[in-house]
Amino acid sequence: MNKNKNSKVIPLLPQGITAKIPNKFFLVAGHAEGITPLNAFDAALIDAGVGNTNLIKMSSILPPNSQKIKPIKLPLGSLVPLAYASKVSSVIDEVISAGVACAVPMDKNKNGLIMEYSAPGHKKEIEKIVRHMAEEGMKNRGYKIKTIYSISSQHTVKKIGAVFAAVVLWW
Repeated sequence: MNKNKNSKVIPLLPQGITAKIPNKFFLVAGHAEGITPLNAFDAALIDAGVGNTNLIKMSSILPPNSQKIKPIKLPLGSLVPLAYASKVSSVIDEVISAGVACAVPMDKNKNGLIMEYSAPGHKKEIEKIVRHMAEEGMKNRGYKIKTIYSISSQHTVKKIGAVFAAVVLWW
């Protein structure tokens, strides 16, 4: 809040990305190789469909009343809030995976929860773990779960590999 010369409080209006709470979400995942860890991560973002945007990593709350949509083509250079898991490895033949799970509450006026997890291992196991994490987080809040969405990615490292999975929030 700002004060003017008469000492009145003037509320600041939300601007930019904070002007409106996202009300849609979708899940994406990708994997890739690269010549450096950053190149591998970047290539995994491209594979997931978010590589030409500016990612804003957020904590793990799905806004109330959010609607799941199919992944969309995001505007180039846009600011994209998302919760994600990623892993990069240079251990030849190592299997790495990243997964996210999004728990939607029965009460649409309550927030949902997003959990992220990455580790060496197969995506089926990583996805099982991250779904359990989402269940536990909702239990901690005392929320009943309507559904859990999840996605994961797996990669066998050749030189430098990366995996990425995310819940993207949008308007």
